Amino acid sequence: MVVVLVELVLVVAVLAVLVGGGIALWRALQQQTAGPGRLPPRERAELAAAIDRARWVPAHDEVDGTTRVLVRRTYVGLDGRPVVLEERVLETFPAQDPGWEARFTEAMSNARFRCAYLNAEESQ
Repeated sequence: MVVVLVELVLVVAVLAVLVGGGIALWRALQQQTAGPGRLPPRERAELAAAIDRARWVPAHDEVDGTTRVLVRRTYVGLDGRPVVLEERVLETFPAQDPGWEARFTEAMSNARFRCAYLNAEESQ
């Protein structure tokens, strides 16, 4: 009776080792497929689709006392936040310029026109 019990314990132990090894192998293969820093296939497809839908948008900022009017090609990232692919500065002028408002309004109008043109060109 003791021999049968020992054999049963050994069989259960061997099965546990085989199952544990199989699970470890499966996880290792899954990590190797995705790799560190690589997205799984579904997320890669979503990211590629988001990049394909990237649009040009007008923008402006101020750097070192200089106002920049620019256009940015952006898409919505997987985390829901905008990601800038490319940025082109259209016009710069001093932030303290007395004619700042008129220059800014004209530059933003040009940026909106340029965005409409670039988006139309890329959609064809």
